[in-house]
Amino acid sequence: MKKRNLFFYCAILLVVGSCKTSKEAFSPTKKYPVPQLQQDYTLFRNILEESHPGLYWHTPKDSMDYYFETGYAQIKDSMTEVQFRSLLEYTAAKINCGHTSVSFSKKYNEYLDTALQKLFPLGLKFWGDTAIVTANINQKDSVLKRGMVIKSINGVPAEQLRDSLFNYMCTDGYSETGKYQSLSNGFTFGSWYRNLFGLTDSLDIVYYDSLGNEKQTNISEFDPFADTLKKYHVSRNPYKNMPRKARRRHQLYNARNLQIDTVGSAALMSLNTFSHNNRLRSFFRESFKTLDEKNIQNLIIDLRSNGGGDANNSILLTKYLIDKKFKVADSLYAIKRHSHYHKYIGKSFLYELMMDIVTSKRADGKYHFGYYERHYFRPKKNHHFNGEVYLIIGGNSFSATTLFAGAVKGQKNITLVGEETGGGKYGNTAWMIPDVTLPNTGLRFRLPKFRLVVNKNWVKDGRGVMPDVEALPTALAIKDGIDFKVEKATEIIHNKSQTNHTAIKQP
Repeated sequence: MKKRNLFFYCAILLVVGSCKTSKEAFSPTKKYPVPQLQQDYTLFRNILEESHPGLYWHTPKDSMDYYFETGYAQIKDSMTEVQFRSLLEYTAAKINCGHTSVSFSKKYNEYLDTALQKLFPLGLKFWGDTAIVTANINQKDSVLKRGMVIKSINGVPAEQLRDSLFNYMCTDGYSETGKYQSLSNGFTFGSWYRNLFGLTDSLDIVYYDSLGNEKQTNISEFDPFADTLKKYHVSRNPYKNMPRKARRRHQLYNARNLQIDTVGSAALMSLNTFSHNNRLRSFFRESFKTLDEKNIQNLIIDLRSNGGGDANNSILLTKYLIDKKFKVADSLYAIKRHSHYHKYIGKSFLYELMMDIVTSKRADGKYHFGYYERHYFRPKKNHHFNGEVYLIIGGNSFSATTLFAGAVKGQKNITLVGEETGGGKYGNTAWMIPDVTLPNTGLRFRLPKFRLVVNKNWVKDGRGVMPDVEALPTALAIKDGIDFKVEKATEIIHNKSQTNHTAIKQP
């Protein structure tokens, strides 16, 4: 009995000790030797070449071979995880697939969750050759305020920074709108800048003041130990002290909500995701019932922040608006059901089992998801919305959101307002997307399993869904916090209303 107890306590000590050692052993600056990096890179290439259905869709094979070989040749010395991730990101970006992204290892992400790293203090909005300050977390800085145009950072012009970062960013096809938007989301630019250029104690910023005069200032990287950051963290976590039910209610509201102006017979539906855990089926059912009962004639659907999710939810929304039957895909297929590298692919058994069930091999040697290739969906009969619809789209409108926007574009009562979507109109590679974990560095990349062609008769130009009415940012709109896309949709509604009233008054 005593021996058994002794063995038990020793085992616990070994487990606790090993866990403690593992945590203490991790270092974000650890360098991986060349052979380990080469092994991970070779696996990265082999898995993509074996299973990625769109590897050569937008980039010819000889070009991808060149990029793979060029990347491998860069492994001349040991690298940190950040450096190796950048190398993989550069190569993955050449596929031009927005679903094939590279992320840090789980250990590195755990480190980032607790580490207080110094930060690039500015949030920037990029479009064209312009970069504008959208936020400054250094509250003591009274110079670089919202709306200031940035000319250069540490001597590098804003357009050169943009071009450099674009080389590492994944997108669908040749659309750059998604890349512009990714750089402009919150403080994302700062993360890219730190990972690729590194942060210096002092940042030399050349900017234009409100009168258009070129000026220069030096700012410090933001110190996370300052009291201002503690306030910043509190403001970013509004749910921290909420009861569970209240927190869930607020989260659902932020994911999707409906606001109605009964006087103007208009409604604004903010739809920030198609993910399955946001009760979208009941939300759509209740929303369109309400719109019908209140006889709302104008509906704005804001999809700017909707990166996609469950395609079945986007199909459901389409059914409430479209005026004809529709298919999701002319073709939807995988090139492999099973992988030789399954041990590196997360949940590979489940993914392979699902593919065995839902796909069948055709004469072309591909494994087709026949249901979506054959099935026509029909418009909803109950509470179908027949009024004027304005879809707000932009660079963050991606994946399932692009499928929805492409399906209804061209319908006479539907107007797309904003900018080109980040997702490709002609199709994408997605549907099932497992994570692959590389054995030495722990870096992960997403591996889309299916290639989707929405409509084979559309032009395959590598672009997103284009707006019918363009609404682009301006320095003044950003400075004043004007929602220029919704304003444009509201302006169209107002002008149509005025036109209709004038027509009614005519004898």
